[in-house]
Order: sequence, then structure tokens, then C-alpha cells
Amino acid sequence: MEDKRVLVTGGAGFIGSNLANHLAADNDVIAVDDLYLGTPENLDEQVEFHDLSVLDDDLPTTDVDVVFHLAALSSYKMHEENPTKGARVNIEGFVNTVEQARADGCDTVVYATTSSIYGSRTEPSPESLPVEARTGYEASKLARERYAEYFHHHYDMQLAGLRFFSVYQGFGGAEEHKGEFANTVAQFAHQIANGESPELFGDGSQTRDFTHVDDIVRGLELAAEERLQGVYNLGTGESYDFNTMVEMINDVLGTDVEPEYIENPFEVYVHDTKADYSKIHEATGWEPEISFAEGVERVCEPYL
Repeated sequence: MEDKRVLVTGGAGFIGSNLANHLAADNDVIAVDDLYLGTPENLDEQVEFHDLSVLDDDLPTTDVDVVFHLAALSSYKMHEENPTKGARVNIEGFVNTVEQARADGCDTVVYATTSSIYGSRTEPSPESLPVEARTGYEASKLARERYAEYFHHHYDMQLAGLRFFSVYQGFGGAEEHKGEFANTVAQFAHQIANGESPELFGDGSQTRDFTHVDDIVRGLELAAEERLQGVYNLGTGESYDFNTMVEMINDVLGTDVEPEYIENPFEVYVHDTKADYSKIHEATGWEPEISFAEGVERVCEPYL
């Protein structure tokens, strides 16, 4: 993407800042963030930053060509701490942002939804699978997908919803500010590097399709360039259990830190995830380029 005016909501957060910084090399990029879970320190100088909420009435949508809507209370735990706020930010904030952009002439939106709506699956999950909302967080993301259908049919806009699978980068990137909400790869690597035992729920056999943020950024950009419509998975199609992840981190760091196994504190917990990314591959040619082994090496590199 080149020579576009781009708005990234949640732009000072983990994924948003990686996207904003990447696009700023060839585009005019505006980042909006209320700093609930982001920090302007994540952003390069050429990104124009606005400390605003997606619920505000004066978003900088004038002359914007593409909106990347990543702002959200982005986990089950965050949402359950205040379900009403979660619904307002995740649903009303989405509608408010898209409506302001539409009114100012933008017809291309790429937004974050979630893969957790597939539930626990060890087989690859295609977008055609029946899905349901087991949590308020999942309900809010499904609501985004339905509102995106409305904007497409009613206003002829193109809105691509990307269902992310377990995105990581590491504390050496833009994840450290997320603390307990950072991906487990980042948290475990930091703990092991500091001689602390990571806590694994149950027996550590749960699996995730860990997807490096660089691959996610490429997918977001391609979805905008191709003006995709509908929902698309962004994941690697491979899964690793947490025990294996800890072993891989120990191998890279040259450590031998054993995990601690604890009871799962969550009432609703997705045990296994794996993406079927064939739909976005067919539409754009996207496929993951960073293997999990390489990703773990990147996460661990700052500690070596």
C-alpha cells in the first residue's frame, strides 16, 4: 500500500502500532488510541497520534482512504471486568468509527474480530464453521461482523473482518506494555529468562496457533489492498502445546526452568485452536512466513 491516508484505531497498542509503523513508511498514517492498553512510545515519529476514544464524536476521518479498526477490549478477562464497557467499546465504538469514516467518504475498512468463536478445536477451523458466543467478548466481535454486513449491504462499503489466532511478538517488540494481557509466548519467555517458572493451566496440553505479528500486519495490509469483504482467518495452520512452547524457549535461552501447573481459573476457556487460512490465501496469496521456531528465537533474542 502506498500514498494512502490511513486511520488505525487502537493504533498505539500491540498490533495497531506494528501496523501503523509499517504503513507509515509509504503512507500518511493516523493512529487513534485512548491509551487504555496502548502507549504512544510504541509509535514511530512519522505516525500522527491522537489521544481519543473510538466512542468520541470527532475522530480524524477526513480524507481517509482506509480504516483499520483494531481498538477493542481484546480479551475475555478484560470484557468480563466490565461487560457494559466492553460492549460499548467493541460494538458501539466499531459502529461509531465506521459511520464517521463513511460520512467522510471512506468505503474500505479492515477490522479485528476473533478466532475464539470457533471454541476448542484441534482440527483446522474454516470460516464456514458454525460459531456461537459463549462470552460477552465473543458476542461483541460477532456483533462487529454483523454490523459489517449491514454497512456492506446498506452503503456498499467493503469491510474485511480478520479472525486473529494467538498473535505474539515478545517484550522486545511492542507487547511489554500489555503485561498480563500479553501473549503467553512473550510472558513465558520473559519469566524463563529471569529464572521464574511460568504457570500453565492444567497439564499444559492446551494448544494455540501462534501467529507472529509481522504475518498479521501483512495480512491486514493485503486485506485493505484487495478491498476484501467478509471474514477471513489469519493463522498459521499449525498448533503447539504449552509444554512444547516452554521446552522451545528453554532450548533457545539455554535454560532449564520447569513450569508450574495450576488449576485453570477461567469458567470459559478455549483449550485448542488451529486456523484454516485457505480463504485469505486464495483471495490475496497471503500465507505465514515466520515459523513458530523462528518466532520463538525472535522473542528470546533480546535476553541472549
